[in-house]
Amino acid sequence: MDKPAHPFAFRDFRAYFVARLTSTLAQMAMVIVIGWQVYDLSRSQLGMSPREAALQLGLIGLAQFLPLLVLTLVVGWVADNVDRRWIARASVGLEALCAIALGWLSWTDAINLPALFVVAALLGVARAFASPALQALAPNLIPAASLPAAIAMSSIAWQSGSVFGPAMGGYLYAGHHALPYAVCAGLFCIAFVALMTIRPIKRSAMLGAARPWQQMMDGLRYVRRNRLVFGAISLDLFAVLLGGATAMLPVYARDILHVGAEGLGHLRAAPAVGAVAVALWFAWRPLRHDVGTKLLIGVAVFGAATVVFGISRDMTLSLAMLVLLGAADMLSVYVRQSLIQIYTPDDMRGRVGAVSTLFVSGSNELGEAESGFLAALIGPVTAVVVGGIGAILVAGLWARWFPELRAARTFAPPTTLEDIPLKETAT
Repeated sequence: MDKPAHPFAFRDFRAYFVARLTSTLAQMAMVIVIGWQVYDLSRSQLGMSPREAALQLGLIGLAQFLPLLVLTLVVGWVADNVDRRWIARASVGLEALCAIALGWLSWTDAINLPALFVVAALLGVARAFASPALQALAPNLIPAASLPAAIAMSSIAWQSGSVFGPAMGGYLYAGHHALPYAVCAGLFCIAFVALMTIRPIKRSAMLGAARPWQQMMDGLRYVRRNRLVFGAISLDLFAVLLGGATAMLPVYARDILHVGAEGLGHLRAAPAVGAVAVALWFAWRPLRHDVGTKLLIGVAVFGAATVVFGISRDMTLSLAMLVLLGAADMLSVYVRQSLIQIYTPDDMRGRVGAVSTLFVSGSNELGEAESGFLAALIGPVTAVVVGGIGAILVAGLWARWFPELRAARTFAPPTTLEDIPLKETAT
């Protein structure tokens, strides 16, 4: 059997990769700067205690999640009916406008909490539309045999942006408060141009004459009936929802590890260092055996690393645990996204991708909100440690509740409908 072509052999995928990398660099830089400004304004200007300021971090995560929650069914339907390239382009354009707005407010010393919350919500709207469109777009750019490697390369772009974006944001912010936003606006423009170069894509037939609401609900029904897809998506939701420590990084940087804004950039970049290393490995040496079991192991390691990070007071140990945490998370992302894309028909990918984005964002933005609220009640350290233990428990429970995950041996695509693990429904 011939070896599948590398995704970079295809021009449109190369443009996609550039857009993914530059937009993620800008997104991650903005996330870290917005979080720092929210926490710093809460502590220095408003005189809040660390717990009260941590609550503000939770609220900023909630502000980014709520648009996604409200728009999930709509954006999935749009991604399956509208040219996915233009959805991504419009979303990146909105993100560029958000960067310009915050840059201007920072330059004029007019930045305040309401402005940060409004822009965070607008960024949530942009991500709500962009994520399912980009997820559904990638498989249209390469042959099916190259899909696992393409998912790894897409993850490399995302994780590389996660490595360098936070550090870039922290260093630029140290130079001037407006500088990171100016650079982010430029990166979003590069992403927009790259997306403009992607040629028209041959798509499967558009959705039929069914009512839009029925078509929207079809995505939810498919995810619920497909035990493998549902198990993989929900595993990520609950594991990262409980075990996510990134929302507390400003607290650790300022009040626990005492490393300041530059140290915050290092802490925020550390998980992506481990993730990029794992993604690079999988891009050239794709995972081939016992993929479901390794997914569950990755989630358990993620939880254990979170626990150690939570109790650490040493910067070196904290960075090491964040690197391990990121590596384990990348393993689960790689397996989960490969299974979802392979077991989802193309005409359903937008709607299934929207549901997946809701779950993933739920585990990130909503997880940040949960961490902030819990930290306000029991303290940031206890919140992180309890969350890590919860992620370990989730891995064990999902191994028992979803045997389809343990039974997933390879990424071989289903050849017939009978190969897809669908739950029977009443007729």
